[in-house]
This record gives sequence, structure tokens and C-alpha cells, in this order.
Amino acid sequence: MGLVLLKKLEIIFRFCYFCKVNIAKMSKFFYGIEDLFVNILFAPYDFFRFMENWWSSNSMNWVFSIIGFIAMLYWMKQLKIFADNDEEDKSISSHSYL
Repeated sequence: MGLVLLKKLEIIFRFCYFCKVNIAKMSKFFYGIEDLFVNILFAPYDFFRFMENWWSSNSMNWVFSIIGFIAMLYWMKQLKIFADNDEEDKSISSHSYL
């Protein structure tokens, strides 16, 4: 009985040590990802964050909004082209799973 208990405790301790070592390695990996994004990739945005003027500090938001609006206009134009050519299947069972 005592030997079986010692074997089980040994297995539990080995598993805990294995988990502790892997958690330490994984935490370094995630801290590396944090360092990459915070200190390198998002560093230019610190310039915009500390600007006094609201319009200029949100200039990247305006750029992304304009890009999205242009993409929406392009998509609507393509939909109109396909609708004018009657290439769209408008039947009720246009897909095989319906």
C-alpha cells in the first residue's frame, strides 16, 4: 500500500515539474510576442496617441475608413455588373443543399 502511494506521488510530482518547465518556456514565448507588438509594431502609433488635435490623432482611423468605403464601392459596382448581365441565379433552390 505504501509503495503504491509513493509511486503515485512520484508520478504526480514528475508531472507537476514537467508542467512547470513547459509553462516557463511558454510564458517566455508569449512575453516575446508582447514585446514584438508593443515595442516594435505598434510603436509608430504612440506618435498619434499623444497628439493634441483629435482629427490628426485619428488620421489612421480615417485612412482605414476611406479604404473600407472604396472597397464597398468596388463591391457594389461588381454586384451591379453581375445583376445587369443576369448571371446571378435567383431561383429558390439555387444551392444543392436547399
